[in-house]
Amino acid sequence: MAVSIQIRAFFALVGLLASTVAAPLQAIPRLDLTDYPQPIAGHERWVIQLSGLLPSNPDPALSTNPADWRVQLIVGRSIKADCNKHWLIGKGLNMERLKGSDQRMLYTLPTKPRVMTTYMACSPDQTHERFLVLGSEPYLVPYNPSYPIVVDVPLGVQLRWRLWKAESSQQQATKL
Repeated sequence: MAVSIQIRAFFALVGLLASTVAAPLQAIPRLDLTDYPQPIAGHERWVIQLSGLLPSNPDPALSTNPADWRVQLIVGRSIKADCNKHWLIGKGLNMERLKGSDQRMLYTLPTKPRVMTTYMACSPDQTHERFLVLGSEPYLVPYNPSYPIVVDVPLGVQLRWRLWKAESSQQQATKL
């Protein structure tokens, strides 16, 4: 009887190890939005939940410290574009610190950006799908996997993001 219990425990351990090797462990922070107010009418919520485990990087020149990393928030719209030049105009993102929290932020886009275009005559067969980005400067927020990045934007506006990584070495500036 004792031997069969030991054998079952052994096989349970082997099964657990096999499943761990087959699917590597990932730290997934809990998504908790209870402190965030609901989006206002006409807005929708986009959430970015960063991984608690940093992706491996073969480049030794890049910093492995997440305090050196930033997340770029890219607000824009997909449109059917023709041969004209198109861009978005409007107010940028607002950042609001949640009450009672030092690090939880809510980013909002107050109004829907408008599409501006040049008005040249174009052939009807020159249309294609294009993503227009609001703003000319990147909107960077700290990399913090402990809290989600929550962005409320007007309906029809999309949110994309990308990771910015810093070099680990520092460069000497020239003193004049």
